Amino acid sequence: MIRVPLRPLAHILAVRSSGGNPDDIEKQNVNQRYITYTDLTQKRAERRLFFVGIMFLISFVLVCARMTVLASSEVSSVLTEVSPSNLISQRSNILDRNGNILATNLPTFALYARPQVMIRPQLAVKKLIKIFPDLNAKKMLTDFTGQKTFLWVKDKLSPEQRQAVHEIGEPGLMYGPREMRLYPNGRFASHVLGGTRFNNQSATNADMVGSAGVEATFNNYLSDRADEGKALQLSLDLSVQAAVENILGGSMNIMRAKGATSIVLDVITGEIITMVSLPDFDPNNRQIEFAGDDANNNPLFNRAVQGVYELGSTYKVFTVAKALDLGLVDPETEIDVFRKTNILGTAVRDDHYKVPKLSVTDILTESSNVGTATLAAKIGKNNQISMLKDLGLFHPTEVELIEANGITPLKPKKWIDSSTVTISYGYGLSMSPLHLAVAYATLINGGYKVIPTILKQDNKDLGRRVISAETSNQLRKILRSVVQRGTATLGNVEGYEVGGKTGTANKQKVGARGYDNDRVVSTFVSFFPVKSPRYVLLVSFDEPSYRGGKEKNERSAGWTAVPVAAEIIKRIAPLLNLRPSSETDQVVQLGR
Repeated sequence: MIRVPLRPLAHILAVRSSGGNPDDIEKQNVNQRYITYTDLTQKRAERRLFFVGIMFLISFVLVCARMTVLASSEVSSVLTEVSPSNLISQRSNILDRNGNILATNLPTFALYARPQVMIRPQLAVKKLIKIFPDLNAKKMLTDFTGQKTFLWVKDKLSPEQRQAVHEIGEPGLMYGPREMRLYPNGRFASHVLGGTRFNNQSATNADMVGSAGVEATFNNYLSDRADEGKALQLSLDLSVQAAVENILGGSMNIMRAKGATSIVLDVITGEIITMVSLPDFDPNNRQIEFAGDDANNNPLFNRAVQGVYELGSTYKVFTVAKALDLGLVDPETEIDVFRKTNILGTAVRDDHYKVPKLSVTDILTESSNVGTATLAAKIGKNNQISMLKDLGLFHPTEVELIEANGITPLKPKKWIDSSTVTISYGYGLSMSPLHLAVAYATLINGGYKVIPTILKQDNKDLGRRVISAETSNQLRKILRSVVQRGTATLGNVEGYEVGGKTGTANKQKVGARGYDNDRVVSTFVSFFPVKSPRYVLLVSFDEPSYRGGKEKNERSAGWTAVPVAAEIIKRIAPLLNLRPSSETDQVVQLGR
């Protein structure tokens, strides 16, 4: 920049020579310099204001465009822009077949502590113990006064509990938003529903995942927001489930049984209407401490699908079915029976009657071991194996419960002649109650293979044929006679035709070979109505002791499982929209 002097010497000399004042020259130059500087500053300010205005205009246009995009977007589009860490895990409802809620969500809070900002940790522990008696006071005090900066206290709080904690007035006790899983019906269907737990917990969020039952099996479906919260509808009927659980639970207590299970199965669709396993638990509080060695005694253990048992004389129907289907016998064919005999090298005996011959119908009606073993020898090992395999008794069931995965019936490693004999009347092959219920449904529904399901089915095609329709019809009549005049007469229900088969199996001795006569599993598999079967009902008790006696008939299925099944049918048949038939309609001519 070229600076111009304020008092140029040439100008001063010229002014002096003319008699002027040299100071005027400086004033003029100062004024001119000020004017020039002012013009330059104004132009610079104008340029800056112009650029600032352009920036504001561009920003305004961008904001308007973004607001227009957001205003025209769907809600799901907006949610994708939000940080997942600020979202509470959502989970779809679970419904029964009639739309009743079995599982839903409830907003709640988790309680956590930041010990470093606590003012009175000792007082906080004292008051927290009064609110949550299950907490360990000594451990909590150690944590509150130690070096920890963060620790969980409770993962779920009720509104009352949260208010009580709030009234403690401790700033180091804080809340994290949660959604808890609520099972409004408590223990009903607990083994089917299973339960949930929190995963990947933080102070602001926690993922809810299934820990058992359908909650675990369908975890991805229930937690998938793409389905817009579409509920999962089960095949269970809540009213029927409640009735069965109440009757079975009361009967289990009366009989002082170790456990019990019951299944109601639709013989056409394979839908499981009820599934009960006792003892049970409350899925709202699934944390159960179990110190025993026998998993069967754990309330979390689902006896219906996880337990495998030798189920006694209920297996006899499989041998009779194959013999009828092969045309080797008919219901009236008489078989020689002896009180004690040797069949395929195995000693077999019947102690409860003394007759030289029994018809095939009476072999099941009277539950003859000798008669059944004789038929097993007639059909042979290969046909026996083929029948059991066709009924699905060598593989896991396909029901949609995580607990059922890999539960395979226990069969002999080497199928010898003695296996053929003992399995025919219920020993040497262990299976779950669901396996047995499905096999009976297949035999009495016309002979079509049943695939069990826990999901409601609007329409389902019949499975492949296992036995002929004629054989299935013959079996229904034979099993009806078991209830009319055989080992299950206490199973008659006025107005409803009931058929079925009893089974009382001694349990193996603990830590020794052989069977224990004082410990049995008593089972009754029934179906109704006989003329047009719709449902199979299985009732089973583990180590019942009716009236506390030691006599065999007080432990047998005829005295334990059968009357309970009859009471259940009385209660649930109207709930299943089955109208009672007249007395004349109940008569079944067996043609003896």
